[in-house]
Amino acid sequence: MTVTSPRPQPGVLKIAPYKQGQSTIDGIANPIKLSSNESPLGPSPKAIAAYDDAVKRLFRYPDGSQTDLREAIADVFGLDPARIICGNGSDEVIQLVIRAYVGVGDEVILSQYAFAMCRVHALAQGAEVITAPEPDCRVNVDEILARVTPKTRLIAFASPNNPCGTYLAKADLKRLHEALPPHVILLVDAAYADYVVKPDYSDGLGLAAKSSNIIVTHTFSKLYGLSALRIGWGYAAPEMIELMNRIRTPFNTNDPALAAAAAAVRDQDYAAMVRAHNNDWLARMTTELEALDLDVVPSVANFLLIQFPSEEKSAERAWEFLLSRGIIPRPVNAGGPDNCLRVTIGLAHENEAFLAAMRDFMK
Repeated sequence: MTVTSPRPQPGVLKIAPYKQGQSTIDGIANPIKLSSNESPLGPSPKAIAAYDDAVKRLFRYPDGSQTDLREAIADVFGLDPARIICGNGSDEVIQLVIRAYVGVGDEVILSQYAFAMCRVHALAQGAEVITAPEPDCRVNVDEILARVTPKTRLIAFASPNNPCGTYLAKADLKRLHEALPPHVILLVDAAYADYVVKPDYSDGLGLAAKSSNIIVTHTFSKLYGLSALRIGWGYAAPEMIELMNRIRTPFNTNDPALAAAAAAVRDQDYAAMVRAHNNDWLARMTTELEALDLDVVPSVANFLLIQFPSEEKSAERAWEFLLSRGIIPRPVNAGGPDNCLRVTIGLAHENEAFLAAMRDFMK
């Protein structure tokens, strides 16, 4: 009798395991972690209080309809709560829409620096993934449209993108959406949108409010500082939300996460403080790094992509030097432009330590 192993779905075999960013350095107790785009200021005190209160209810199932959080998001941003779905991070919302609409033989177009999990979920569904290049580290509408075929089922991109930190202008987003056939879903991953103050930027919520084929995803892991709770949301037409809810597990979002996120989104004064801290340091660090003859991609997110000039002053050598100083950046050669490091905006003393180390490295 022949013994065989269980056979996986073919698409799963095309997926490389996710490699988590480094968070420790041997021999250093408390390194400066600038590798995961987390908010160094943490969550709002009101979110922490809501989380602490929710601990008293751990024996109860969470609200499967996610009513309080959906209404909080709707109140703050002027949205329709019926068009909102919450997930275990925006990652789950992305997974739900791909599961609901993408199948074997379909094509999914991803802009070059789309969220890596978009590729994972599409391949797991048996779809073919087509990559649209991002010249100059920017989402390019023409590159995407050139790859649309009758098999195209979904298009996804991040704005701002990661690891570059650049964005698609509002006019270009509108042009892309208007050029798509109505059966093609446009997925805008707006995880870093909360940091953006540019007047020509749009995360797409306005388009999603009046369209049936666009979904915008947001997260509480970045500006709101709730990474550990894994909570995010999406905004789309009611019929799309209804289909996603059919395959969503009944209690996919836990009660402490729902409570903390609702309090966090209502505390827009704290959110504004976090945004101001980030954007002030974003500008300062860009200026100081450029003064060291380093190329810095113009970012509107909470990180910088630094391009190094030579083999002698390479990203790999800079990474090793920074680790020796107790600082953890993120190498991006496997998922971004060559010879680059991505560095998260940290606390003031962390940013100062990073800049001092870079000055020493570039001497």
